[in-house]
Parts: sequence; C-alpha cells; structure tokens
Amino acid sequence: MQIKIFEDKSRLGRVAAEHAANSLRGYIRNQGWAQLVAATGASQFEFLETLTSTPDIDWNRVELFHLDEYVGLPVTHPASFRRYILERLVQKTGITQYHLLDGERDPHVVAKEVGEALAAKPVDIVFAGIGENGHLAFNDPPADFKTEEPYLVVNLDEACRRQQVNEGWFPTMADVPTKAISMSVRQMLKAKEIIVIAPDTRKAPAVKATLEGEISPMAPASILREHPNVTLYLDTNSASLLTRKVATAD
Repeated sequence: MQIKIFEDKSRLGRVAAEHAANSLRGYIRNQGWAQLVAATGASQFEFLETLTSTPDIDWNRVELFHLDEYVGLPVTHPASFRRYILERLVQKTGITQYHLLDGERDPHVVAKEVGEALAAKPVDIVFAGIGENGHLAFNDPPADFKTEEPYLVVNLDEACRRQQVNEGWFPTMADVPTKAISMSVRQMLKAKEIIVIAPDTRKAPAVKATLEGEISPMAPASILREHPNVTLYLDTNSASLLTRKVATAD
C-alpha cells in the first residue's frame, strides 16, 4: 500500500485526480476501455471536481459502476448516490456507459442485475473512501470478508447512519435509511487498482485501525492491506493518530 499525506484537502484532491486520470488513460490506451467503480460522499468532492475537469480522458471508453445506494431512497433526494453520480460524474464527463443502483426497486434484483453487468469485464480501478466506522462502501463492521457476490443488501449500523446526519445528508437519524445495496469487500479487492481518499480529523481513528490494527471484519478497511495495488490519500488531520511514520507529508 502506498500512503500519501497532504497538508490540505485541495492538494490531496488534485494529486489523487492526476493519479486517477493517468490510470484511466493507461487502461484505455492498453485495452481500449476502462471499467471504473466510483465512490460517493463528502470525501470525494475535491477529487471528483478536479478529475472531471481533467483533459484528455476519453470518457466514451469508460464504463462506470458505483459502490452503493440506499434502499428506498428516490433519485431526487439530495443524499441519493445515483443523483451524486449523475451530477458529479456522468453529466460533467458525458459518460454514456453507466450502471446505477436503483434503490427504489427490489434491492436483491438490482444487486443481481448490476452484479452480472459488473462481472462481464474485469474491474480496472475502484475509487473508495473510509467511513468513520472503518467501512468500505457500506460494509459496516463486522464486514463480510468471504462472500464472492458482487453486491449485497446490507444493514447500516448506527455509527454509519449518524455520519450521514453529521455530514448534512439527512436532517435526523430517523430519516436515514437502515438498508443499502453495497458492493462486497471481495468484489472491491478484485480490481486491478484501488484509490482511497480519506481526509478529515473525524476519519483519524478509522485510518489508524486500517493501517495499524489487525486485519479484521471489525475494521473493514484494514483488508486493503491485502491488495497489491492500493494508494491511500490522507491529509494531516486524518493521519494525525498514526504512531509510526508511513509517509512524508507533502
């Protein structure tokens, strides 16, 4: 795992976007297309803003999936991840090949259909974040490290749901859905490359558990240490609890 630490989120987002752009161009050049899985949430704002304005990416050759979506939430809701993907990625790039997780349909059927589409080609690159509770996608602790199913219907724990309220996506805990469709941990690990963006002080305990604790379903993101090609982008705030020097701050 490569770990890169920056003084501020803006520079973190710019450097991570340059990395992602170079990777996408490389996959397109070498094989004619790129299969991308995108993350959503507040941690991705600066990164996606820069990436979508980066020139010389042939987005017509990118096939897009995303990590997760709330069950029962309409696409018109401000917290809908379908809406997020459409507004922050699809509409800004003109991507024509994309697969949205429709939380208003039967979630098990959606998980099966989108999972089958995802399995049609190898995944080249996954963008991810780390939740305050250490989750990857919506795989809250204890995460399922064994299932090979591409997408799962999962229950959201209290810490996860509270994070959504604190970030301003929902007014109260009662408004946050209790279930979601989530890409599985094993499916994420099948990608050739994973770019993880995890800034902010509130992520510091989860980052410490990811890097310095045991690899455990109770710290879902810790499984990233088993992947051969992961780059973790932190700021000095999210890296503040690390006890050993893992990178030089930029």
